[in-house]
Amino acid sequence: MNFPQLKIGHMMPKVPIMQGGMGVGISLSKLASAVANAGGIGIISGTGISTDEMRSHIRKAKSLINDAGYIGVNVLFAMNDFAEKMKAALEEKVDFIISGAGISRDMYAWGRQAGIPVISIVSSAKLAKISERLGAAAVVVEGFEAGGHLGTDRPMFDILPEIVEAVSIPVIAAGGIMTGSDIAKALAMGASGVQMGTRFVASEECDAPLAFKQKYVDADKEDLVLVKTTVGLQGRMIKNNFSKLISGPDKLKIAKCIDCLKNCSYRFCTMDSLLVSMNGDVENGLVFAGARVGEIKDILPVQTIIDKLTLEYTQAI
Repeated sequence: MNFPQLKIGHMMPKVPIMQGGMGVGISLSKLASAVANAGGIGIISGTGISTDEMRSHIRKAKSLINDAGYIGVNVLFAMNDFAEKMKAALEEKVDFIISGAGISRDMYAWGRQAGIPVISIVSSAKLAKISERLGAAAVVVEGFEAGGHLGTDRPMFDILPEIVEAVSIPVIAAGGIMTGSDIAKALAMGASGVQMGTRFVASEECDAPLAFKQKYVDADKEDLVLVKTTVGLQGRMIKNNFSKLISGPDKLKIAKCIDCLKNCSYRFCTMDSLLVSMNGDVENGLVFAGARVGEIKDILPVQTIIDKLTLEYTQAI
């Protein structure tokens, strides 16, 4: 049994699975191109890399994918370099832009001018409606089970029906999607596709260092903790030395502020702590992960993950 066809703008992937855009340095050209070549939709995260590095990864990913593959870029509205990164990605003619942590009228206008779909990450029917009205080609509904920064305390399957009813554009379910059975449930509830981040971190092609991936494999449900980051939102991470340091009220000394966020509490440096993890020190940096990371027991090739999800989906329906 084949998946129903997901269509967003010109994109018609073989499987309705979008890989989450995970910064810093977790989803770059290697992971995004692997997902695209396996029939899904790949995303390069523009967070925590320079605009030139982002351009380089877009070009590299394009050189690695087959003719039917799709690659997009995730640019966060909360970042000071949002406009610069989005315009650069549009110039590189990516297949789509996806953005979270806020929305602006400009981003949809820029996408329209370039003829490139813009997708919004939302956590409520209200934001989904606003996104559609402003010109979003689709919305990703992210529930409380997601890894990283959380925009809601409600489970994804609680929010999903409300958003499906509120908009006429494709709705992509995200947060806590781990199996083909989860995909079947989301599609049965009206989603057009799913977005998965955590499962693709533990893949051979993920751009994260092996120590980061191993942290996912070794994690149990009890190893997860919610922390308030300097963005002002809660984030779900795997416990380590760094989570203990930031669980108290004290500020951590910041060696050098790169002024990356539009609004920051300056209690510690979220960007620097993500870079520490990306460089392999997973005890002294932020290691974001989804609520179901404990179910991951191995690091697999992306194609194997998608084949397994397809089989599970077929069995579920």
